[in-house]
Amino acid sequence: MLPTEFPDSRDERGEPLPAARFSAPALPRAHVRRQRLLDRLTDGANGPLTLVTGPAGSGKTTLVAAWARSETCRRPGPVAWLTLDTHDNAPGVFWSGVAEALRRALPALPLDPVAATRLRSAGRSLPDALAEAVERLPEPVVLVLDGFEKLPGRDVPAGLEFLLAHAGPRLRLVLTGRSDPPLPLHRYRAEDRLSEIRGADLVFTPREAAELLRRHGLTPGEDAVRTLTGRTEGWAAGLRLCALAMRRSDDPDGFARSPAAPEHAVTGYLLAEALGPRHPDARELLIRASILDPVTPGLANALTGRRDAERILSGLARVNAFVEAGPSPGPDTGASWYRLHPLYAAVLRTHLETERPGLAPRLHARAARRLAGSGQVAEALEHAAAAGDWRFCAREAVRHSPVTALLAGPEAERLDDVLRHLPADLPGAEAALLAAGRRLARHDVAACRRWLAEAERHLRDGRGHPAVEVRLSHALLRLLSGPDEACADALEASRTVQELAGQAHPALIEAHPELEALRCLGLARALLCAGRVDEARRHFSAAVEACSAETTALIRHEALGMLALTESAEGALGAAHDHASRSLELGDRHGVPPGRRRAAGHLALAMVAWERDDHGTARRHLEEAETCPGGGDDPVTAAWSAVLRCRAEAARGRAEAALAALDAYGPPRGAWAAERLALERSAVLLAHGDAEGAADALHEAGTDGPALVVALASAHLAAGRTGRALRLAGHADRSYRLDLPDRVRVALLRAHAAALEGDPADARRLLGRALEDARPEGLRRPFAEAGAWLPPLLDGTAGHDGASAAPWPPPRADGHEVRAPAPVPALVEPLSGREREVLACVARMLSTDEIAAELHLSANTVKTHLRSIYHKLCVSRRRAAVERGKELHIL
Repeated sequence: MLPTEFPDSRDERGEPLPAARFSAPALPRAHVRRQRLLDRLTDGANGPLTLVTGPAGSGKTTLVAAWARSETCRRPGPVAWLTLDTHDNAPGVFWSGVAEALRRALPALPLDPVAATRLRSAGRSLPDALAEAVERLPEPVVLVLDGFEKLPGRDVPAGLEFLLAHAGPRLRLVLTGRSDPPLPLHRYRAEDRLSEIRGADLVFTPREAAELLRRHGLTPGEDAVRTLTGRTEGWAAGLRLCALAMRRSDDPDGFARSPAAPEHAVTGYLLAEALGPRHPDARELLIRASILDPVTPGLANALTGRRDAERILSGLARVNAFVEAGPSPGPDTGASWYRLHPLYAAVLRTHLETERPGLAPRLHARAARRLAGSGQVAEALEHAAAAGDWRFCAREAVRHSPVTALLAGPEAERLDDVLRHLPADLPGAEAALLAAGRRLARHDVAACRRWLAEAERHLRDGRGHPAVEVRLSHALLRLLSGPDEACADALEASRTVQELAGQAHPALIEAHPELEALRCLGLARALLCAGRVDEARRHFSAAVEACSAETTALIRHEALGMLALTESAEGALGAAHDHASRSLELGDRHGVPPGRRRAAGHLALAMVAWERDDHGTARRHLEEAETCPGGGDDPVTAAWSAVLRCRAEAARGRAEAALAALDAYGPPRGAWAAERLALERSAVLLAHGDAEGAADALHEAGTDGPALVVALASAHLAAGRTGRALRLAGHADRSYRLDLPDRVRVALLRAHAAALEGDPADARRLLGRALEDARPEGLRRPFAEAGAWLPPLLDGTAGHDGASAAPWPPPRADGHEVRAPAPVPALVEPLSGREREVLACVARMLSTDEIAAELHLSANTVKTHLRSIYHKLCVSRRRAAVERGKELHIL
């Protein structure tokens, strides 16, 4: 006959076992029921092993206790609970506790009597008997072992592994602890026998945090809850300690929003964790490494003078001691990196500053020099700033990054946040150049030029020969911020940048691909301001092509927009629409922050829409452009904004408001802006019957481009001087600089003149030529603004000499726009023959290896071709590349 209970409740030494160890702990009064985790425990208990791990205070025990005590959770059977402590490290003591836990949960446990007599013996006999007894149970039993990390060694885990293997499906084991038990977890995962709840799962969500605060009698706002949850990273103990502190505060919401308040609330708890049980070596490393984020073993060794940081940090991460491991982030020594919980690091830093005054700046300075030596510039500058070593900070910033990172690099905002604390009176050309670069990044060109003059003074007065990086930064800023009308100065500065880039260390140039892109962009802007549109377009294209790296996304976003704006001015509307759309798409895809978005893409789309007589779309993009920063500081985008606002007002019949929009621009900055503003002023005056005023506005521009000549011819025709108008039109027509819209206007002017002279056949022929020229780009504006003479002539155009089979643009129906067909997108750089072959294989859905085999290439070469294709097509996926290839008629 089998006994119904064990003989007593004593361990192998004959000492009583405390009853509290065999029941789930009582839940705190402010306990928050976390159903999402309770459900996961219920699911996990359907299998043999559930693991709940996390750092101290993360709520492991509370969660499992809530599940064990819940009346609504569907457990597979009774719960046997054992709270472990360090006295359980002997196998006999541990198995005595397990046996007692099972006895309390199952008084009628069918355990062989022989096994019962061995309760106080060590070895594997008791696990054998327990496995046999549990296997014979009529229903499963859940065994919770709370605090498993307190059992060192391999004997107990080996016995548990045996028990799991031989107890059959009746045993459901739940282990909680700060670290993983030494069990073959990889095998259990592969066999789908393991359910895991990790520290990241135990993190409180803002909703759960709000419920916790409510249970403490607190009702802070959503923003305060979200802030507090973020600062504590959802750490359960941190939230509870903060809730207790908030109850004592006169301003709970202010407490929740205060950066320092959570740190003060948890200081005692974390200091006990950080400085109490730790080995002295681990404590020292944590205190010194608290200034780092992330913590790399090599850098931690440099701060401590030790060589075992990797071993200490990995050990702390394994036991979830508020240290989290991650993959290698970069070139620093060590194959891994670690991160301290923010509150934990803050408490350690406070201890460092109060208990060891003066050490923190020395540690920061040491970290700055090591990081600078390994090329981690942003991190080095942050530590140099924290050390107050501003001379080193300024020197290294210019040495490792010729101010380009401030203007367009991926860490521009991070660098700006460091360098904004640079003392205004810090001497040296480097400090002045950094101040100039920061102002230029904020579109404050005037302030940039003032700081640039200060840098020039230091360069003239300084001893010795300035470093090439300093001169390179100076030349680049001079190019990017030079006066709008000084094209010769821009050309000289561009040549200087090229020469100095050739003298700089190749590693510097390779690390900053944005340098060449910015040079092309700055030169293109200067050429456009000077009215050299063809050259500007070529250099904008070169700037786009130079943006070959992910780090140049911001410049590519701007260069594509400026290229589109230049193309829209020339009447290349299809290319302009495609490049502007890609500029905006690039800004969205790469998360370009609103403060760094450029207006050029929206302005180009507005101009394209206006030239296609789609006023609604044009106004919408103009409004979007006006939300982008810095538009007023750029003469090109500011001029286009003024032109588009003028057109919007003129379309509503408000001539005075239209002219006021042009006046708001101020004195023209550069020949191109002067010409554009004059053309628009002339068009407004001419539309309101003031032909003489229109001609005067053109003469005041001070330039003689073909567009002005065409506009002047239109003014003379309106004034009745047909002969002079035709002579001017002929003069403009012979210019190689005549763009599409003006070529169409010349044809329309001649058609109008022929109609006035009573030659409708010639007028229709000339109108047909204008229609044929305008059709490919969907150009409609010259026809919409031509005047009352055009509609009767347009109706009779079909079928006449030189005319298309049907008039274009199509007539309006019911007052709605009839849009032109979408243009074919344009490529900045064509695909090579081999790239076209690779793209064709992609369209056939071949894998990389299959493409390599078919084209007799290596897989790496195929990947290189794919990256180039993605870059040229401005896409990031295979499917998108195929779709773009079809749009461009490449496939």
